[in-house]
Amino acid sequence: MRVHVNGEPRELPDGAGLAEAVASVTTARTGVAAALNGEVVRRSAWETTTLRDGDRLEVLTAVQGG
Repeated sequence: MRVHVNGEPRELPDGAGLAEAVASVTTARTGVAAALNGEVVRRSAWETTTLRDGDRLEVLTAVQGG
């Protein structure tokens, strides 16, 4: 299936989950947020959220510095 991750099209296996897609973008364990089709998804729901063809996922990571 094709999903847009941070604006880029990606091919993911059918039935891929949100946690899997986030892990493909970042290895960070903290400071990560995910929005699926414009709605923030709680981290506790990442493992049970399944992606669908055409979904749009934004993965955001917090950075320190200045």
